[in-house]
Amino acid sequence: MSAIDSEMLAQQVSGINEKVAALEQRMAEVEKVNSRLEQAALTTGRALREISGHWDAVYEAMRRIEKVDSAEEST
Repeated sequence: MSAIDSEMLAQQVSGINEKVAALEQRMAEVEKVNSRLEQAALTTGRALREISGHWDAVYEAMRRIEKVDSAEEST
């Protein structure tokens, strides 16, 4: 292998190393974003569960009121 071939190979390897380093940095950023998205999804899920519980309580209260109203009308 000549000196010119070795130099070209070294430049190509250096270029590949730079691309790999850039990809590793981007992957690290993606992992951070993904982690934040997972936390947001968990928070959203908890909030939706809480809202659902509140609506269940509202509907249960409405059913109780309807039962009381029905009982009063039949008397």
